[in-house]
Amino acid sequence: MRIRKAVLPVAGLGTRVLPASKVIPKEMLPLVDKPALEYIIEEAVAAGIEEIIFVTSRSKRSIEDHFDAFPELEQILERKGKQKELEDLRRVQNMATYTAVRQAEPLGLGHAIYCARDLVGDEPFVVILGDDLVDPSTPCLPRMMELYEQHKSSVLCLVPLPPETIPAYGIVSVEELGKDVLKVTHLVEKPPLEEAPSNLGVAGHYILTPDIFDLLAHTPPGRGGEIQITDALEMQARAGHCYGFRFTGTRYDTGNPLGLLTTSIAYALKRPDIAPTLREYMREALKEE
Repeated sequence: MRIRKAVLPVAGLGTRVLPASKVIPKEMLPLVDKPALEYIIEEAVAAGIEEIIFVTSRSKRSIEDHFDAFPELEQILERKGKQKELEDLRRVQNMATYTAVRQAEPLGLGHAIYCARDLVGDEPFVVILGDDLVDPSTPCLPRMMELYEQHKSSVLCLVPLPPETIPAYGIVSVEELGKDVLKVTHLVEKPPLEEAPSNLGVAGHYILTPDIFDLLAHTPPGRGGEIQITDALEMQARAGHCYGFRFTGTRYDTGNPLGLLTTSIAYALKRPDIAPTLREYMREALKEE
């Protein structure tokens, strides 16, 4: 079955980027002139995703509003002859079908994904975390979809991590199957460095088979007292139904102030209308006295 749906868990409070995220969802903080979440949806659509399912919370209404129609603004743009802005606005609201479900309590990533079960149905689906961006020149979803078609199992995007970041990720043990293909045999959520089974971490992109919902329904709270997707994936791995894609492309973490700033600069440097002036500013700003 072709993968058509992507679940975006965006209900978190974004405490790492406070106070900016007090009233603005962290996923809506801008990278140049677009919210970070818009880049993630463009990545999913480029890979063939047709339906975006937001898992939101009561404080995230602006996410749904951003991807909805805004007739009054469209009329103003049309009246002022701002055709490019009008086209950009309509492209965003029409590039996929959007639906949303609320996570009433912050009970963990596994619980957030479980909240989307009725909207996903009995289909494989993509999950992308709202602060994990992949450079469009080095996509990961197309290859992950190929691996899903080959193995009909869940597929995780895996990256090697520096030691100091290992306790912030889900970490895996694997068997090597090929240049970029791994069989996941064990997962553990945010282990201390000395207990980590490897330096390979799950990098915010998943393809999950629909049986994950039954597993999540019987997954007790784990690390942090939350229902962890890692624990449900561990059950799939023990059954031989979890694979990994070794990702060597470029990814960005916008979940902290430095990552948000450096990602914005990286995307600005790809823009021919902005990059020359930005480069000149950076040269001047970095001059030593």
